[in-house]
Amino acid sequence: MSDYKEYFDSWEAKIGSFIEVKEEDLTQRRKDAKVFAVKDNIAVKGMSISCGSKLLQHLKAPYTATAVQNLIDAGYTPVGKTNLDEFGMGSSTDNSGIQQTNNPWDASRVAGGSSGGSAAAVAAGLVPFALGSDTGGSIRQPAAFCGCVGLKPTYGAVSRFGLTAYASSLEVVGLCADSVGRTKEVFGVMKGADPMDQTTYSPPPAPPASGRGVTGKKIAALKIASGILDSAIQKGFDEAKKNLRDLGYTIEEIDIPALQFAAPAYYTIATAEASANLARFDGVRYGKRPDWAENPDELVEKTRDEGFGDEVKLRILLGTFVLRSGFQDRYYLKAQKIRAGIKEAFEKVLADKAAILMPVFPTQAFGRGEAGLSAFAQKAADIYTCCANLAGLPGLSFPVGVENGLPVGMQLLGAAFDEDSLFGIAGEYEAAHPFPHPEGWKDWWK
Repeated sequence: MSDYKEYFDSWEAKIGSFIEVKEEDLTQRRKDAKVFAVKDNIAVKGMSISCGSKLLQHLKAPYTATAVQNLIDAGYTPVGKTNLDEFGMGSSTDNSGIQQTNNPWDASRVAGGSSGGSAAAVAAGLVPFALGSDTGGSIRQPAAFCGCVGLKPTYGAVSRFGLTAYASSLEVVGLCADSVGRTKEVFGVMKGADPMDQTTYSPPPAPPASGRGVTGKKIAALKIASGILDSAIQKGFDEAKKNLRDLGYTIEEIDIPALQFAAPAYYTIATAEASANLARFDGVRYGKRPDWAENPDELVEKTRDEGFGDEVKLRILLGTFVLRSGFQDRYYLKAQKIRAGIKEAFEKVLADKAAILMPVFPTQAFGRGEAGLSAFAQKAADIYTCCANLAGLPGLSFPVGVENGLPVGMQLLGAAFDEDSLFGIAGEYEAAHPFPHPEGWKDWWK
């Protein structure tokens, strides 16, 4: 046990993935691999629920999220809360108001976001899996950056009760894990209908059978123009297609023209919903209050000015703008029409394909400062992940190799409630091409 404690402390000092850790539970339960971490915007009674924000930094959750409770009932123990971009808004976890999280492969680079703490903790071998939330790629992108598996389930497959709302029609509770098999096992425990979340289904609608199962080995691969992807990502994409062909899959390249509008539509809808959902954070009912305010209006203004970071303020302002009277038709309703078109386009492809293979992000884990990406570039790069959220479809990211000393991740998108097809394909890939790990990694979770 002491060896593991030393291992944990050494890694955590380097990557800063946890906001809170119950060390006694972690060390006592390590042997049975029944421990897990939880992104700090998902409620676990008595533990932190900071959402990565200074405004909620000292708040403790008064109840437990359904997805977490399902795992507890199955014998799993939550042992810590992981860092994130504030309220899930970001692609780096550098937008956290609590601390900085680094990539286990290279501490000078970001872990991705917004579930960067969860992905980093799993990639470093600190826990076998960690829950996260995915609103536009917030599980799949950090999983790709850190070299682990990331699942964004179908909207409605896993209860969102206990998840702090950012964009309610887009976000889901999912997980990062060290293998496809563990991802499938944990998802099987988490999923199911919940009377506290009326968007959940049980039993879920059955996915179309065409193109699926053992005999259905047809995969679509997104056609991407030359020069769009970094050379390392392009190489990984090409290698993934070759390896899947070697496994007996037929790969058909496809074009989805509506995808070019995905990121603008996503950010219009997400910011609009965020502006409504975050209105509750006013310093009156909970959250850090200013030391002094002359009246209630000043109390709310000071609370939000001091508690919210720049990215959160920006998204609230954008969301408020697109919802203004006279602007809804021009922006918000148009984005919803684009969303419907994207959903239809993906469902048409998946009618006779087991999955769609596509990149997760156009680059590998990026650096900070001049070596990084601008806030605008990070948002534009969500084009490949946000489409699954707009369409409500499941997505699974997994490592396909290492380039420049950093992992390269790809993702599979499937038909609604057909996570099993994604697990099957990625599981075969993992068996033939074992997933890589950062230097110094040790498997404590066999």
